[in-house]
Amino acid sequence: MKTIDGRPYATRAELSARAGYKGEATLRALWAERESNGHPPARRIDRALYWDLEAWERWHTEYRRQRNGVDYSGSPDEELPPAGQAKVLGISVSAISHYRDNPPPGWPVPVREEELESGRMREYRTRRQLWAYADAGPRAGAAGRTPAKGPDPRVALAVEALAAAPGRKAGEIAAALAEQHGGGLSTWKRAVTEARRQG
Repeated sequence: MKTIDGRPYATRAELSARAGYKGEATLRALWAERESNGHPPARRIDRALYWDLEAWERWHTEYRRQRNGVDYSGSPDEELPPAGQAKVLGISVSAISHYRDNPPPGWPVPVREEELESGRMREYRTRRQLWAYADAGPRAGAAGRTPAKGPDPRVALAVEALAAAPGRKAGEIAAALAEQHGGGLSTWKRAVTEARRQG
């Protein structure tokens, strides 16, 4: 990573790691198709290409949103039962049921549970939680993709934020990250907690 004119710039390898890709092939393909997909421009420094990190992450979030089949309409705080969660994410209700016992990486904890007559618990999640999950990267159950392996890019951002403001409270850092990068406050609080644990 380099700082140019006070802004962070990252290489393709660094962007791949932050986005949760296994290698650079996906980003090479996106760069090759930049005229059609609006990929941000790069700066060549020595023999390497660098991208404005903030501009690239904004573009990448929007690019994923256009391709992920997620329904971004409705009130962010609406609490949805499993059928509603499946509809928002564009996956089957059976996948949501499966997540109860075998959650994929990043699957949000329910905001509340309701006991059914059968004794089973129905889990509710908000649209905001589901959108943050979808925006975080490749998802299980979506078009045959498998969950991203490797480091959570949110934790890496939290590590940077903690290093930049060591005296700041964890909740303040989480709120600032949620505002800057989108996603739920609880998700960012978990990322900050994990970043502190790693540090």
